[in-house]
Amino acid sequence: MIVVAGEALIDLVPRGTGALADLGPALGGGPYNTAVALGRLGSRTAFCSRLSYDAFGEALLDGLRRAGVDVSGVQRGTEPSTLAVATVGADGSAAYSFYVEGTADRLFTAPAELPAGTRAVSFGTCSLVLEPGASAYEELMRSAAGRGVFTALDPNVRPGLIADADAYRARFASWLPSVSLLKLSEEDARWLGGTPRAWLAAGPSAVVITHGGDGLTAFTKDGAVHSVPGEKVDVVDTIGAGDTVNAALLHALSVRDVLSPEGLAGLDASDWTGLLRFAARAAAVTCSRAGAEPPYAAEVGEP
Repeated sequence: MIVVAGEALIDLVPRGTGALADLGPALGGGPYNTAVALGRLGSRTAFCSRLSYDAFGEALLDGLRRAGVDVSGVQRGTEPSTLAVATVGADGSAAYSFYVEGTADRLFTAPAELPAGTRAVSFGTCSLVLEPGASAYEELMRSAAGRGVFTALDPNVRPGLIADADAYRARFASWLPSVSLLKLSEEDARWLGGTPRAWLAAGPSAVVITHGGDGLTAFTKDGAVHSVPGEKVDVVDTIGAGDTVNAALLHALSVRDVLSPEGLAGLDASDWTGLLRFAARAAAVTCSRAGAEPPYAAEVGEP
């Protein structure tokens, strides 16, 4: 079981150009997209979050169920669902503004235990910023790591939600001893201001940085650097691409039975190349269609 912990929200995606283009609702949120992608790829997956009882919350749950994700641990509340308004650039890149005050996912509380058979837990995005839920997710991260569960972190930084950048950077650094795999975009890396080597020294067994259409690079504790180019594709938008990379890496590590720091340490150059190429293929499929629509296993082949 791979557990994905974090927010689910509704992306309002423009269906045309200009500030007043019509907006279409789409299921989203970084952790949500990661869970759906894992389910579609065939990993046994559970979602750990808090969703509204409103119509959007029901649609989000239905999307998880369709992907085969276990939703038995999802908490519910009467507060409204979080909204994210996307703006898509000419190159397909997406920027967001958020409506998060008083929403259901912010009131998440850490569960007493994880589902039976949990091998990994994935964290990231808004859920680690917005209190009081952020502290609950942080508690879950530390407790999972303390029990030897593989932990993955994709900070997926949203600067517009971060009131105190220095405080967030310090908090990010405090998470690293509890992280097995750190995945982030090069934009995130620049904003955070650290380096892969410094992050590795603080805890993670591997750091993977995405470079948009230029591919991915993995840095490991033995000093090795492994890179692959991006897959060529006609980009519709990049919504959910990073989340798909996150899911693809976790799925591939699970399939290879190396979801542990020791397992990561045992991967050679060929292994990393295969993992990164699989993630690049998966992300390319997501970029080829509108919104966060990650691929199914048949679309990307074996990891």
